[in-house]
Amino acid sequence: MKKSVLAFVAAMVVIISCKSNSSSNAESAKMSRDNEIAIRANDNIDDDLKTISPTFTDVNPGISSFMKSVVQNYLTIKNALVKGDEVTAATASFQLENEMKIFDKSLFANRSDSFAVAQKEVYDNVEVNLKNEADSISKSKIDSQREHFFVMGKDVYALVKAFGTGIPLYSDNCPMYHNGAMWLSEITEIKNPYLGTKMMGCGSIEERFQ
Repeated sequence: MKKSVLAFVAAMVVIISCKSNSSSNAESAKMSRDNEIAIRANDNIDDDLKTISPTFTDVNPGISSFMKSVVQNYLTIKNALVKGDEVTAATASFQLENEMKIFDKSLFANRSDSFAVAQKEVYDNVEVNLKNEADSISKSKIDSQREHFFVMGKDVYALVKAFGTGIPLYSDNCPMYHNGAMWLSEITEIKNPYLGTKMMGCGSIEERFQ
């Protein structure tokens, strides 16, 4: 009798183990399929997007380094607004403003051709406004930060379009904020900095920057 009971228990353990493994394998397979679908979706997004190359291909290394820093601070602000983190958004904006204050504009004068003049003109057109928006974000609460970020995005977009960034970037658009508000993102997943958790996925990708 004892042997029969032990045999029964052993059989049940094997059955439960098999079911557990089967369930685990099924879940792993599902995750793998989901990842493959996500990868294919991202590939399709990249294939279908309008790709924008920078206007200027011959840029002083010091200018390129500065532009990358501008973009990195901008992305930090963007990601903070996605999370509703006004402290991080303020800190990154303060950093951006300070870096613009100490940026050596004489780097534009290291070349005497028309491209140098054009590069400086692009920067001059956004400099004052970008500094002001960064200053405002550094001193504001979250809702006001998002308003100023909306304006800031246009200036950073102009810089990225002219000078590039050295990293893949995407131009996203939200139709629900100010009847259309763009932002730049380093990822293909939509994470809305204007609406945050209210409508995190609201928006679409419109362009890709090389």
